[in-house]
Amino acid sequence: MVLADSLSYYGPEGGLPVDDPRLWPNLVAAELGWKVELVARIGWTSRDIWWALTQDPRVWAAIPRAGAVVFGVGGMDSLPSPLPTALREQIRYVRPPLLRRAVRAGYGWLQPRLSHLGWPVALPPKLSVSYLEQTRAALAYVRPELPVIGTLPSVHRCDAYGRVHSGRPAAERALRAWSADTGVPLVDLAAAVRSNIFSEDANPDGIHWGWDAHVAVAEAMLAELEPVRVKGGHP
Repeated sequence: MVLADSLSYYGPEGGLPVDDPRLWPNLVAAELGWKVELVARIGWTSRDIWWALTQDPRVWAAIPRAGAVVFGVGGMDSLPSPLPTALREQIRYVRPPLLRRAVRAGYGWLQPRLSHLGWPVALPPKLSVSYLEQTRAALAYVRPELPVIGTLPSVHRCDAYGRVHSGRPAAERALRAWSADTGVPLVDLAAAVRSNIFSEDANPDGIHWGWDAHVAVAEAMLAELEPVRVKGGHP
């Protein structure tokens, strides 16, 4: 089971159905001979996977048969969010439509310009780790033997965020400390995708990956998940 953001189902030209065989969760599943349950949405943070765990019956159904769980979030957490995340999420509810379009345009104009402040981030590192730990602990309560894999944030060159990612170092430090405390292994998404995201093969939005990055992430995930299969993990 993969709980993730849009990096798990976007390719170089946009979002794709979750069963597209080129996406890294499906590459991993194919290599292991497993099935994958991908629960993800654009903009998701560590808080959102906690909400998915507690509110989404698809997740409840997947937990008993999962061989491992991957927390594929963190990149959004560490992005600059000078305007409140709640504001962005509520724009869709603004009425009438003419006003909604005006608010969305205003948000789109301000976000990249204010992002150069680098602060605040969408979710502070301490809070990100708190939600991840709540999610891990809840899974451990139900399935204490269930392996959990975490991730370190990706990198980006996204104009919508002013190409700023000054929140990533603090997020990485917090995640590595959490990993040391809990024993949860981490896959470094930045290391896997950096060459792709700064090339012409990535998505033009500057944040989503090209296919070479999906392959690289799958290989990094397999390095952590292969021992799980050897020890008796099951699809």
